[in-house]
Amino acid sequence: MTNPIQITDSHCHLDFPDFDGEREDIIARAVAAGVTRMVTICTKLANEPKVRAIAEQNAPVFYAAGIHPMSAADQPLVTVEQLVGFAKHPKFVGIGETGLDYHYSADSADIQKQSLPIHIEAARQTGLPLIIHSRDADADMADILSREHANGAFSCVMHCYTSGPELAKTALDLGFYLSMSGIATFPKSQEVRDIFAAAPVDRVLVETDSPYLAPKPFRGKRNEPGYTIHTAQVGAEVFGMDYADFAAHTQANFDRLFWKAAQYKAAA
Repeated sequence: MTNPIQITDSHCHLDFPDFDGEREDIIARAVAAGVTRMVTICTKLANEPKVRAIAEQNAPVFYAAGIHPMSAADQPLVTVEQLVGFAKHPKFVGIGETGLDYHYSADSADIQKQSLPIHIEAARQTGLPLIIHSRDADADMADILSREHANGAFSCVMHCYTSGPELAKTALDLGFYLSMSGIATFPKSQEVRDIFAAAPVDRVLVETDSPYLAPKPFRGKRNEPGYTIHTAQVGAEVFGMDYADFAAHTQANFDRLFWKAAQYKAAA
């Protein structure tokens, strides 16, 4: 039996209760499918110990932490020092997710705009990539990212990208990356596919955002990291590439952006 083509789920939420009682099996299924690395994202600092433990206990799993914009109003503001402190862990590989969400949380826009620059400064100080969530906030997001980048460079991935072409162009012009989720596999998501098709293939990642946004043919069901391959297969079609070639590009892209995960060596 040949080994499956390797790919990375650059964004999932393995600490969520949707996976309780099955976590090890889900990770094993992902590895068997070729998803040999997963970045599990902590969205509230109170959950950081649990997320860290999942990464420590499972060789393929790395983690990141921040305050999700939808939680910004009901969580204490994180400090740069806290985020920099997390970065001392060998499997902590990114800052966030953070960002702006005006779809569900427009009433907390002001606190979101206070939280985001804190994460950006931590990304600058650590050299780790910023992980951005942006929904219905294209203009403000483009303005903040452009202004902050001019004040000091940082790296960034626009996770689960479904925003408009203008924000995509701003992000790409700043040297950032776009991450493709299961949404790109939905029949009505042609605009999303077109935005990715216009992006350089060396700036694209793939993810599940599991347990949410399961790709075809699992739409409507619980998502899991092993399903990354279905999004990547659509990505290959979008770029007119062989699946193995597209997967190899996304692996190289992940290694470049999430350099700490690429350099990680487990203790003997």
